Amino acid sequence: MAPVPSFPINVGHIDDVQELRKTKPTQIPQRFVRDMSERPKLAAIVPSPNDIPIIDLSKLVGSDRDEQERHIEQLKIACEEWGFFQVVNHGIHPSVTENIEKVAKDFFMLPLEEKQKYPMAPGTVQGYGQAFVFSENQKLDWCNMFALGVEPPCIRNQKLWPSKPANFGETLEIYSREIRQLCKNILRYISMSLDLKGDVFEEMFGVAVQAARMNYYPPCSRPDLVLGLSPHSDGSAITVLQQGKGSSVGLQILQDGKWVPVQPIPNALVINIGDTIEVLTNGRYKSVEHRAVTHKERDRLSIVTFYAPSYEVEIGPMAELVDKNNPCRYRRYNHGDYSKHYVTNKLQGKRTLEFAKIEPKTST
Repeated sequence: MAPVPSFPINVGHIDDVQELRKTKPTQIPQRFVRDMSERPKLAAIVPSPNDIPIIDLSKLVGSDRDEQERHIEQLKIACEEWGFFQVVNHGIHPSVTENIEKVAKDFFMLPLEEKQKYPMAPGTVQGYGQAFVFSENQKLDWCNMFALGVEPPCIRNQKLWPSKPANFGETLEIYSREIRQLCKNILRYISMSLDLKGDVFEEMFGVAVQAARMNYYPPCSRPDLVLGLSPHSDGSAITVLQQGKGSSVGLQILQDGKWVPVQPIPNALVINIGDTIEVLTNGRYKSVEHRAVTHKERDRLSIVTFYAPSYEVEIGPMAELVDKNNPCRYRRYNHGDYSKHYVTNKLQGKRTLEFAKIEPKTST
C-alpha cells in the first residue's frame, strides 16, 4: 500500500487556484503569499539551455565503445555537478508524450465539481488537490496537482483514476510503461558511470515503485509573491519530468546557492537524482533542491514520474562506494519507512533526508 499518515490532519480551507484565477483574477489570498525570504526573484538572469547538461541517450546505446565511454563520462559529470540533466533521443515516440499532455490538460480543464470526485485526502499523495499540506497555517503552492500510484498494482487507488477524459487511464498506462523502461535504462547507465555492473539497481530495487503526478500552474497576477511548488528534493531514485509544450519556464534548480531556470528543449525529458540515489552512492551523486515559479500571463503544465525501490527494500550506501577516504555518510533504513516519512512531511528543501544522515565524528 502507498504510505499514509497515522495522525489527524487539519489543513484548513484550501482555495483551488484555477477557480481563483477565474473568479478573482487579481486577488492573492494570504495563504499563498510567501515570506520575503522565500519570494522568487523573477528578474534574475536566465541562462541558455546549454547551462543544464544535455545527454543524448542514443549515444549511450551505440555500438561505438569510445563514443559510449565519452557520453558515460558526460553523464557522470551531470550527476556529480548538477543532479539534473535533460535527455534527448530517449526513444519515446512524440505521440506518447503528446497524448499524455493532452489528457492531463483536458483533466485540469474539467469543471471543479468533476475533479473533486477524486480528492486528495490530507496527508496523502494520490488524487486531486494539494499535497504536502499538514496545517491550516501552512503556506500553499500556486498549483493544482493530480497524482496517482501506478506500479506495483497494490499502490493503486482505482477509485481515483478518472472516468473523464475517457482515454485517461489507457493513455497513462501506455506512457508509464515507456517511462518505466526509460528509468531502467538511465539507472543502468548511472551504475556504469559509477563503475558498477549495469543491472545493480534493477536487482536491488525489486518490483520498483512508480507514481505519476500532473501539475497545473495557472497564470498568477503576482508571480513575485508566490511559488508554484515549494523547494524540495525528491524521495525517489530518479524522477522524470515532462515540461508541457508551450508552457512558461517554471522549473528552477538550486545550483551554487542560486536558482537556475531549466529551459525546456523540444522533445527532451528532464531527469533528476533523488534522495535514494544520494544514499546509495554515499553522497557522490546528490539530490538537488528544486522549485517551480509562476508566470503572470502564461500557464504551465508538467507531468512527473517518480521511480523508486520497492517499499520492502533496505537502503544504505553501497559497499563499493565506502572506504577510508569516503566513510559511510548515511545509516541503513527501510525504503517504505522513508517513503512514509517523506510524504507525511511538508516540502522543505532536503530536510526529509536528515534522518538518514550519520553525523561525522569529531576528534577530541
